[in-house]
Amino acid sequence: MRHGIVLFTSDRGITPAALGRAAEERGFATLYVPEHTHIPVRRTAAHPGTGDETLPDDRYTRTLDPWVSLATVAAVTERIGLATAVALPVESDPITLAKQIATLDHLSGGRVTLGAGFGWNTDELEDHHVPPARRRTVLKEYVEAMRALWTQEEASYAGEHVSFGPSWAYPKPIGRVPLVIGAGGGPKTFRWIAAHADGWMTTPQQTDISGHIEALKKAWAEAGRTGQPDIRVLIAFRPDPADLAAWAEAGVTELIWGVPDAAPDAVLAHLDKLVTRLDL
Repeated sequence: MRHGIVLFTSDRGITPAALGRAAEERGFATLYVPEHTHIPVRRTAAHPGTGDETLPDDRYTRTLDPWVSLATVAAVTERIGLATAVALPVESDPITLAKQIATLDHLSGGRVTLGAGFGWNTDELEDHHVPPARRRTVLKEYVEAMRALWTQEEASYAGEHVSFGPSWAYPKPIGRVPLVIGAGGGPKTFRWIAAHADGWMTTPQQTDISGHIEALKKAWAEAGRTGQPDIRVLIAFRPDPADLAAWAEAGVTELIWGVPDAAPDAVLAHLDKLVTRLDL
């Protein structure tokens, strides 16, 4: 299994570029950053962690743009993967977003992974004119439209939420941009992943995922997919060696370890402790 790190970016603490450079030097495979365009003051959506409309802290209101953040990381690194945990594609124009992701992948040498969510914050989605009840369908169309722009010489798409005629769009990504869905594990989500994505990223609320991995593999096979899904575990507790061994046996691709949104010295000390624990 690979080891990645996730930083809940904000306009305080270590910058993504400084963290990315330090993480690459220490042997981490991927750096993940989140996305929230804004947080409406009117709160009706329940946060997955608190269970009601309250937020755990104010970082949600201070999140940096993920693609600008990852571009700064790409500029000062050579190997570390550039990913989101998670981005919200339906809150952007899909043609523009396809250009941003393709450009970052091109300039970074093919290092981008799109970790995407359906969007728990329905207040935020509504401000982007995304019907909450249709957000899975909207994401499906966005993904299909972006893949058309990434792969076709003359791309076009006709859907309910995205539509454009034959178009030229360059650069193309260097290879296939993996799409990993960060969402709670369940039959509906796993069917969506098997039909449209390359893998699954767990959420901080999930700790026992053994049965979920088998359920995803079953949905994957039933959809006629070959190979195995990309499975990335967002560490929400301190696992013991037995957990790590079980995940490796189950085919987990990458473990994602959180680092604090804090001053550089504190974050680098945290990274060094992780390096020792993980024997990187």
